[in-house]
Amino acid sequence: MAGPFQGIRVLDLSRLLPGPFCSMLLADLGADVIKVEDPQVGDYIRWWPPKVGSNSGFHVVLNRNKRSLTLNLKKPAGRDLFRRLAASTDVILEGFRPGVMDRLGVGYRELRRINPRLIYCAITGYGQEGPRAQRAGHDINYLALSGVLSYCGRDGDPVLPGVQIGDLGGGALTAAFSIAAALFWRERTGEGQMIDISMTDGAVAWNCLRWGKFLADAKIPEPGDDLLNHGLACYDVYRTRDGRHMSLGALEPQFWKAFCRVMGRPDWDRPDYFLPGPHQKELRDQVAAVFAERTQAQWIQVFRSEDCCCEPVLNLAEVMTDEAMIQRRMVVELHHQAWGAYRQMGLAPKFSQTPGTIRTHAPDLGEHTREVLLEAGLDEETIESLRQEGAV
Repeated sequence: MAGPFQGIRVLDLSRLLPGPFCSMLLADLGADVIKVEDPQVGDYIRWWPPKVGSNSGFHVVLNRNKRSLTLNLKKPAGRDLFRRLAASTDVILEGFRPGVMDRLGVGYRELRRINPRLIYCAITGYGQEGPRAQRAGHDINYLALSGVLSYCGRDGDPVLPGVQIGDLGGGALTAAFSIAAALFWRERTGEGQMIDISMTDGAVAWNCLRWGKFLADAKIPEPGDDLLNHGLACYDVYRTRDGRHMSLGALEPQFWKAFCRVMGRPDWDRPDYFLPGPHQKELRDQVAAVFAERTQAQWIQVFRSEDCCCEPVLNLAEVMTDEAMIQRRMVVELHHQAWGAYRQMGLAPKFSQTPGTIRTHAPDLGEHTREVLLEAGLDEETIESLRQEGAV
């Protein structure tokens, strides 16, 4: 069965993480994503160690289901070819600083003249306009300026999250949703449009709960100060006897009551378990002392048949062999003719009528250049001439 984006073509000029994760989501659901790369170096993430075969492990995951076209936009012939491809493309995705594509003569204003139905999505750190538009940045900076970083952690200094919230949540996911919305609008009106994605703006939106709380109590959020941020003993992470950890999320009374019963501590089940205050540290210390009495494996057995929101903190190797993850096809066994067997990350959304699929491995640099150009109507002689010129 075809994915919901079958028939949609995407020219993806982005590199590293935010753009490629966005286009991976589109490709997984059927879009024909053509990864447009510089002929010499390609996407920098290709070469980052450690590697699977000759490609970075990061590239192997982020760029599955895509085709690779090498194209030199610094060459006039390369820019002409890009305009030709854009004329029959649905979506263009790029992650350059504002103004770069315009200076090359292939920005949205030029391309929409060629293709009024084009959806053009630009992912940047700080947006196309504003006082920070031209500043360089990375995920840590976007989280810092959005306020998210200020209250991450238990107490004291802010702690970096283990995943790139600004890149993935603020940028890639926001972009993918916006592209889908723009495609829906185009179906109704026939009109394309420009989408300006700021990863900082997107990260600000992840403040939704703390924003609402601040509106109500005017207290500036800090590390470890909130019910979902190490502020309650019933919602925290606890070390086990073997140095592993268990996650406890027994917020609701029925779950907390069940947890207290399993732990043999009915005295913990009192009304103030869900109220902030100094008693939370005392309660947390007591819960921590009991968790420290057994290993993680032992606690897994204790809670296996209990419904109180207590689960082990798995490492990634354990996730890849987890029975539920495999059953949900979040771990997929693949085999590449050069790399050999490897475990690919699965697709999170499950569609009943139009499920996505992992159809192809991540491409080698320029692997599909000839194929894409032939589809665009160029003949072999012209393609070879472009190669000699350094345009592809």
